[in-house]
Amino acid sequence: MTYILIHNPGCGSSKKGLEVLQAAGVEPDIRLYMLKASRLSEAELREIAAKMGAGPRAFLRDKDAEAAGLAADAADDAVFAAMAANPRLIQRPIGINGDRAVLGRPNSALLTIKD
Repeated sequence: MTYILIHNPGCGSSKKGLEVLQAAGVEPDIRLYMLKASRLSEAELREIAAKMGAGPRAFLRDKDAEAAGLAADAADDAVFAAMAANPRLIQRPIGINGDRAVLGRPNSALLTIKD
């Protein structure tokens, strides 16, 4: 299986997550989700949530959501739509390996799905 890292090279936590993976011998495929051509669709975001066994708020950047006007009690459909439209709302890094996904907070959590 291919390990995929949802990555923002401008984010310190995301850069550290990549370093943690590489130090453990994992060379992930990098998805630069902030680039317009590589943004995550609502369907992909739903798939990530399902692989995490959680809802979209598990990887929503709360402070950016508030600034973007997303209500604290917004329905999951609205959260997925907002994250697809504004990738800044997506917490990173996210590791995906097969049918599992994990938020890299702390970065060492990325290693829990490497095998």
